[in-house]
Amino acid sequence: MIALANQCGISIVAKGDGKLPEPAAESAQQTEEAEPVVAVEAASTEKKLRVGVVGVGYLGKFHAEKYANMADADLVGVVDADPAQAEAIARKFGAQAYTDYKELLGKVDAVSIVVPTPAHFPVSQFFLENDVDVLIEKPMTTTLEEAEELIRIAESRGLIIQVGHLERFNPAVVALRDIIRQPMFIESHRLSLYKGRGTDVSVVLDLMIHDIDIILNFVKSDIRTIHASGVPVISEHVDIANARLEFENGCVANVTASRISTKNERKIRLFQRDGYMSVNFASRCITVIRQDEACDDSLIPGMDIRKLDFRDGDALEGELTSFVRAVSRREVSEVTGQMGRDALKIALSIMDQIAERCESLL
Repeated sequence: MIALANQCGISIVAKGDGKLPEPAAESAQQTEEAEPVVAVEAASTEKKLRVGVVGVGYLGKFHAEKYANMADADLVGVVDADPAQAEAIARKFGAQAYTDYKELLGKVDAVSIVVPTPAHFPVSQFFLENDVDVLIEKPMTTTLEEAEELIRIAESRGLIIQVGHLERFNPAVVALRDIIRQPMFIESHRLSLYKGRGTDVSVVLDLMIHDIDIILNFVKSDIRTIHASGVPVISEHVDIANARLEFENGCVANVTASRISTKNERKIRLFQRDGYMSVNFASRCITVIRQDEACDDSLIPGMDIRKLDFRDGDALEGELTSFVRAVSRREVSEVTGQMGRDALKIALSIMDQIAERCESLL
C-alpha cells in the first residue's frame, strides 16, 4: 500500500515492489515459513496450469522464463520457427521444443502468443477454436475485424483473452489508479532508439498503442475527434507519429511516439483539477504536484510536491501472473479482448489519418 507523507516539499514517500497481489503464492510462502511440511503437501495436491509460449524470440523468451518460475504454472512447451532457438529455450526452462504451434494442442490449457503482429490472428484463432485460453501480445491484431472475430469466438466458447498491454502492470501505472480521478489534459512521449524490431508495423501499433491503452484506461469517455500526423523515415512504415485525441468529456491527450530517437524515453503527464502527475515509466517514479496554499517551503510556493519512487517490480511477471490467475479461476482478465480492440480501433484511426496526410505530400 502506498501512503503519501504528511508534509510539504519534495519527499520520497513510498517504496515498494509494485507487483500485483498473488494471494495463493503469498499464502503458500507464509505457511512454508511457519510449517514447511504442510506447505509442501498442500502445493503437491494443487493442479498447475499447463502453459505454452508460441514465439520465443526477444520477448517470448521472457514469457517462458516467468512461467517456468511460477508455482502455479507448468511450462510444458515452447514454439519457434527457428528450431535451434526453440531447443535452447526449452532446454533452459525444462520444456518441450516445437516448430509448429499446432503440436501444443492437447498439451496446454493456455498459451502466450508472442509472434510477429501479422500472425496474431491465425495463431490466436487456432487456439481459441480448440478451447485454449490465450494471452496475445499487443497489438491484438492488425485489423478491427480480426480482433472482433477473436472476441466472438472466445465469448461463444467461454474462453479468456488477455491482451499484452504490459504498461498496465507497470508499478507506476498501478499506483496512479489511486490518484487519477478525472484528467483534463494528458501529454505522453514514448521515444526509442532504432532497433529494427517491430518495424513490420507502424510505430503507432508498435509503441504508441501502449499510451493509447493507458489513456483509455484513465479517461472514461468516448473520443470525439483525432488529429494525427507522422512519417516513415527509416523503415517502410511510419517511424514517428503524433496524435491529438479529444474526448467527449473535454479531456485532451497529446501523444507522441518515435522509434528513431537518439534516446529512450517513456513519460506521461496527467493534469486534473487539483494538480498534476508526472510519470517516468523507465525509472518508475511519479511526481505528484497539488495546490496547497499552506505549503510555503516547496520549490513552488503554494504547491505541495511529492514523489513516489518505485525501485522494484516486474511488469511482465505481474501481467503473466494476472493471466494465470484469470484462467485458473475463470475470471475476466485485467486487459480483456474488448479493451485490446478499443485501443486498436484508436490506433488504426490514427494510422488512417496519417496515411491520408502522407499521400497528400507525395
